[in-house]
Amino acid sequence: MRRLLSALATLSLVAVLPAQAAEEKKTTVEKTETSESELPPLPADKTVKQSAVIGGRAIRYDATVGKITARDDKGKAIGEVTYTAYTVPGANRPVTFAFNGGPGAASVYLNLGAVGPKRVQFGAQGDAPSDSPIATDNPNSWLDFTDLVFIDPIGTGFSRSLTDEEATKKAFYANDPDIKYLSKVVYDWLVKNGRLRSKKYIMGESYGGYRGPRIAYELQSQIGVGVNGLILVSPYLDPAAEDTGSALSPMPWMVTLPSMAAAQLERQHQLTPEAMAQVEAYTRGEFAADLLKGRSDPQATQRLAANVSRLTGLDPALVQRLGGRVDIGTYLRELRRAEGRIGSVYDSNVTAFDPFPWSSDQQSNDPILDALIAPTTSAMVDFVTREVGWKTDARYHALSYAVNQAWDRGRPKDDPVTDLRKAVANDPKMAVLIVHGWDDLSCPYFASKLLVDQMPANGMAERVQVQVYPGGHMFYSREDSGAAFKRDARAVYGG
Repeated sequence: MRRLLSALATLSLVAVLPAQAAEEKKTTVEKTETSESELPPLPADKTVKQSAVIGGRAIRYDATVGKITARDDKGKAIGEVTYTAYTVPGANRPVTFAFNGGPGAASVYLNLGAVGPKRVQFGAQGDAPSDSPIATDNPNSWLDFTDLVFIDPIGTGFSRSLTDEEATKKAFYANDPDIKYLSKVVYDWLVKNGRLRSKKYIMGESYGGYRGPRIAYELQSQIGVGVNGLILVSPYLDPAAEDTGSALSPMPWMVTLPSMAAAQLERQHQLTPEAMAQVEAYTRGEFAADLLKGRSDPQATQRLAANVSRLTGLDPALVQRLGGRVDIGTYLRELRRAEGRIGSVYDSNVTAFDPFPWSSDQQSNDPILDALIAPTTSAMVDFVTREVGWKTDARYHALSYAVNQAWDRGRPKDDPVTDLRKAVANDPKMAVLIVHGWDDLSCPYFASKLLVDQMPANGMAERVQVQVYPGGHMFYSREDSGAAFKRDARAVYGG
């Protein structure tokens, strides 16, 4: 998987925002960090009563938009973290804390796309920025079995820093500080709402999937809050394995090939778990072996080119020139170049017209990314300011390129996998569900499968599951995939 450090702009919204898009926005980004502290405080928490038909029955719930103050070690307020919570009055229900990624993404995508009580369509072929931002009842919402708290990290949504630019980067815009303050936000919400006795779950999408295991272990080992389960959606789990830059490693090619093959099978209406099992067996076996043989065995390269061309649908001559090693950018660009279209890194079967079809390099943003920002932003701001009545003049950032550019990623390490192993080993009752879409190239599903296969069973192998559904990074935008995801998740919560 290629990230922001890659020369190709094939990056994940939820693992990393596209480099090219970030560059395009660079001249227009407002440097708000130095002036946020001069703004009036964000409004007090506001709650309204709402209802939605979920799972065939009407659910009445409280919708709350609020904030939690982030403080430094001396107790000084350094940030305001906003959240949206949906709670059903009554018995002490499970509560799920949801994070998106980026870094620089608000939680609106899991909220209005996946599991919140209302949804806005995005992430599928034909969706457009001008689509109506009217949210409708979400039949695949999880509110019928868990309360939901969607948290927007500093610099996203309406959340903001109260300190200067350099202090903001140090306190919020780096891997480790991000985990510490967000874990404290979860704890503060539990205390504020008297929910420490509730069952607790952490949900993270893409870079939120990097956050999930680390927040769970931080809560468990440092703050003193046990987590009952983790749900990792299209997670970015192991930067160390994916960004080592080793010329000897077959991993970058192994983790992406199955997703390219899945997209081709879907185009042929032949995508099934059985067909993908054959692709995975080839990838683990003959494909990896032929990659490592290199030029010492010319026949190996010929086999690679023939098999990869067949699996991906790319021109055999092109694949032969690449030695069977097809990078994500080339795949998305060349597959439909003759049609003047380009595929999305989040779902390669979702395409848009290429505004520069004769250029050697991609000069446009991602098709899905460009189509989803407008409807999700408009729908969320309308919900917060008009429906809930939480009035603010602050700007809402569904995706912040400024945050992504400022982020200190440090050296690639396997901290999420390490913390996942430790958290699961420490708590024999913790369950983990890792979910992906077959067609996702930003956070390919096969990387998670390979990682989980290397984990110890910890007494019960099925405690850490990987499920894959039709679709891409936001597979839940497909009605059937969202319903299957909900069924699998319900089992994690105890039915």
